[in-house]
Amino acid sequence: MEGPRLSGIGMTSARTRERLVQRLQEQGIADQRVLDRIRSVPRHLFMDEALASRAYEDTALPIGFGQTISQPFVVAKMTEALLAAGEAPRVLEIGTGCGYQTAVLSPLVAEIYSIERIAPLLGRARRTLRELRIRNVNFRHDDGNVGWAARAPFDGILLTAAPHTVPPALFEQLKTGGRLIAPVGGEGKQELYRYTKGENRIDRQSLGAVSFVPLVSGLQR
Repeated sequence: MEGPRLSGIGMTSARTRERLVQRLQEQGIADQRVLDRIRSVPRHLFMDEALASRAYEDTALPIGFGQTISQPFVVAKMTEALLAAGEAPRVLEIGTGCGYQTAVLSPLVAEIYSIERIAPLLGRARRTLRELRIRNVNFRHDDGNVGWAARAPFDGILLTAAPHTVPPALFEQLKTGGRLIAPVGGEGKQELYRYTKGENRIDRQSLGAVSFVPLVSGLQR
């Protein structure tokens, strides 16, 4: 039996969710697996109740600690970009945040290794994902700039915060043929890129302008 939060606001509004999915399709999201996840993941569970009525708007919203839950279009675009060139069974996520991106991605890959530097956010994400019975996520409280070398190499790496340049450690932990999706640049001047690692080079493709919180070093307890 589902807990009380699962029957909360938004969960019962199929029409509201369908409008969001239609908007994402109009903006170019074509992967049906991704659209189905946006439709089915209860986004209202990943934010404070005071903002839950806005959960199915296509906008980023605050989740505390100076962080945001990403805009659904951007979550969908990053997920689609990660999977567009084929399967990515083992994915490293830099910035668990509230866990929404993690939840969207979880059934589309075999394993997710997710790093979050802010301990209370990580704890909250763990609880929400557990409530949703998502069990293929491995969590770590650490600095995302250093990645997770002990679990490398990864088929895909996804950054949910923006560095000025991608930390070299992350490219080192990416498999040859793997994809890294990251917003890069200073505040207000960020571009979303897909990097593909070849034998002797890394190719970069722009996916458009975005706005993310910065990738910060260090831990917060």
